[in-house]
Amino acid sequence: MSSCSRVALVTGANKGIGYTIVRDLCRLFSGDVVLTARDEARGRAAVQQLQAEGLSPRFHQLDITDLQSIRALRDFLRKEYGGLNVLVNNAGIAFQAADTTPFHIQAEVTMNTNFDGTRHVCTELLPLMRPGGRVVNMSSLMCLRALKSCSTELQQKFRSETITEEELVGLMKKFVGDAKKGVHQKEGWPDTTYGVTKIGVTVLSRIQARHLSEQRGGDKILLNACCPGWVRTDMGGPNATKSPEEGAETPVYLALLPPDAEGPHGQFVMEKRVGQW
Repeated sequence: MSSCSRVALVTGANKGIGYTIVRDLCRLFSGDVVLTARDEARGRAAVQQLQAEGLSPRFHQLDITDLQSIRALRDFLRKEYGGLNVLVNNAGIAFQAADTTPFHIQAEVTMNTNFDGTRHVCTELLPLMRPGGRVVNMSSLMCLRALKSCSTELQQKFRSETITEEELVGLMKKFVGDAKKGVHQKEGWPDTTYGVTKIGVTVLSRIQARHLSEQRGGDKILLNACCPGWVRTDMGGPNATKSPEEGAETPVYLALLPPDAEGPHGQFVMEKRVGQW
């Protein structure tokens, strides 16, 4: 594999929206596409399904909650390609509404994957992004609803243009800690673990975009958070309004923004349009 070959990578891509994003990128992206999944057997089965359609994704195992796994992927990309052109952070989890797992455990598990896992992938892989690179962090409409249900003080912090990554991490840890003590609502948090983790992903995206502009402004790397909509997947359920193909449209649009695009950058994007944060 040539170290100057272009490469796109999608996390959590053995099914649902991630799988569909890989399929679209295989058709539209000029370069290799790497499908990652936590479970190797399921990931390889997904690659075989796409190969049966005449597409040629590569597979690499990735568990975003495991730093060793993330670093193994980083080393693979560095060795095989010498960099990364497109990163779609799609991997995430959500407990179903009927799940009886205690709220504080749901908070810890969901935060560990959706926020901490995504942040760790970015910490390891963003330094590999090539000039003109595109990064898409999968958020959700639920984060806007959750934000509106936060206390005024929390809303101000999450909307701040100067919030740091350390401050954001502290707030996410506080939510989990408050949930464990059973005081999260009293402390101004909404009653949704998924929504709070996706607030974290959206604010993290704003911070990361700011850092990229400050440190690598000339490289024209564009990084955004996006909402795919309510999609018929294992997570979204059978009654959702969008097909996986429709859900993939906005993340694929952001992943393939043309080389001369000035933006969007550091935005929350829905239906290919910048939403208000």
